[in-house]
Amino acid sequence: MIVIAHISDTHVDTGPRSAERTRAVMRYLEELPYDLHAIVVTGDVTDHGLPAEYELARELLASRHPVLFCPGNHDERDAFRRHLLAQAAGSTAPVNQVHRSADAVIALCDSSVPGKDEGLLTEETLAWLEDVLVQTARHTPVLVGFHHPPADLHIPYVDGIRQFGAERLAALADRHRNIAGFLCGHAHTAAATVFAGRPLLVAPGVVSTLRLPWEHPGVPHGHVHLDQPPALAFHVLDEGRLTTHYRHVSV
Repeated sequence: MIVIAHISDTHVDTGPRSAERTRAVMRYLEELPYDLHAIVVTGDVTDHGLPAEYELARELLASRHPVLFCPGNHDERDAFRRHLLAQAAGSTAPVNQVHRSADAVIALCDSSVPGKDEGLLTEETLAWLEDVLVQTARHTPVLVGFHHPPADLHIPYVDGIRQFGAERLAALADRHRNIAGFLCGHAHTAAATVFAGRPLLVAPGVVSTLRLPWEHPGVPHGHVHLDQPPALAFHVLDEGRLTTHYRHVSV
C-alpha cells in the first residue's frame, strides 16, 4: 500500500497568511506516525513567482517525506528551478519531474503556459511523459500530475482556464494502461471525476477555497472562501486502485 499526500495552491507570498496556512499543513504531515511515499505539490507554489517567495516556499515545504513539485500559472519557470528546486538558472523549458520507486512512478508535468492562466501540455512535455511510461514496466502503476485539470469541473471560472488540448493526453493514456490516475490542482476545491477512463483527483486549495456556482457568494464578487481551513488529499494506491481521502487542517 502506497500513501501519497497531495497539496496544491499554497500561493506563498511575503505576507503571513499563506505562510501560516502552508506551515499548518506541513506540520500536520510531519507529525504523521507514518512515512509517506511522497508529498505531491501540484502548482501555484507561489503567488507572484518571485525569488523571495520561492526561498520562503522552499523553507515552508521542507519535509522528512520526499516532496515533488510542478509549476502552476502563478509560478515562473526560471525562478522555480533556481530558488525552489536548486537547479541551474537560465532555462524556460517546461519543468517536468519523475519520481521512481520499486512500487510506483509519479510523473509531474508542467502544464503552465508562460504569461497565461490556462494550461497546455507542450509536445515536448508529452514526449517526455511518453518516454517515462515506455521506460516503466507495464505492471508498475504510474500517477501523472500537473496543475491544470484536463476536464471541465462545472465551475465556469475554472473551466475557462483549464488544461486545453487534453485529447492528446487522453490518446497517450490509451497507449499506457498502467496509468492509475491523474492528480491536479488549480481549482481550489476538492473534486473527483474521470478523465481518459481514469480517476482525475483535484486537490483542495491551501490558501483558499473556491465557492461553487450554486453556493451563495456571501458578498458581491466573493468567489472564494477565505475563512475555510486549508485542506489536502491522501491518495492510497493498492494493486493499481486509487482511494482518496480529504482532510482539513487547523491553522
